[in-house]
Amino acid sequence: CFQLYGYCYQDSNDIPDTLTTITELGSPLEMIQLLQTSWEDRFRICLSLVRLLHYLAHSPLGSVTLLDFRPRQFVIVDGELKVTDLDDASIEESSCTSNSDCFMEFPARNFTLPCSVEGRCQSMNEKRNLYNAYRFFFTYLLPHSAPSSLRPLLDKIVNATGNHNKHYLALELSPSPSVNSEFTQKCVKSANTQYRRVPEAFIPDENYRCWPSYHHKGCLLSVFDVNEAIEICDSYSQCKAFVLTNQTTWTGRQLVFFKMASNHIVPDPDKITYVKVTD
Repeated sequence: CFQLYGYCYQDSNDIPDTLTTITELGSPLEMIQLLQTSWEDRFRICLSLVRLLHYLAHSPLGSVTLLDFRPRQFVIVDGELKVTDLDDASIEESSCTSNSDCFMEFPARNFTLPCSVEGRCQSMNEKRNLYNAYRFFFTYLLPHSAPSSLRPLLDKIVNATGNHNKHYLALELSPSPSVNSEFTQKCVKSANTQYRRVPEAFIPDENYRCWPSYHHKGCLLSVFDVNEAIEICDSYSQCKAFVLTNQTTWTGRQLVFFKMASNHIVPDPDKITYVKVTD
């Protein structure tokens, strides 16, 4: 949730017991804009959402449900998803006398939960959060432009989440042993193209745009190693060179600029340039 930096109570003539809070600043969540970012960044947002779901299910107050679980209730802070509006949060589990009282209706799918001996619908708050996370976030952010090697696994995660299987989601996303490992270690060698290595060098111009890119005026992508950078450069007809930087993403993948020419190379001790060799 949002980081609370401070708060104060203030009485006024018009509104008694006024509460003012000071919280961290976040960026509004725009789904269309998110879909234009790299899959790696969207995966990080899904990870933060998994942690939030776990916290809501095991909070000090008990299981908390967000009755208005929609993108407008969240913001992005340093690449992670945080909830900002808790006005519609509830810790009340629905009472029941039979399973039919625990019917949950959503636009695309319905569920019936068991009624406990205490007369409460079992895990209804948690299930409501999980399915809303699936239909508003996971179904869009996880499969879209994901690495091909991960798509079968991601399809299983999305389908399991849509069926209220929280255990599969937590196993595959929260610790992320298989997803993060496969994505970070993706390595494909190019058999034909040759590149000339130019150490401590950079190409300041000769940019072209690609998608998804970490730079809006150029083609800046993340790679595991030189072999993957070669594969990417070979896949773009306009790519004639690429530059390895000393910057990495949150998973440790290296950021690389892809260039459409190598006419102007300048010294740079923090970068390595690879130029495509032509016959």
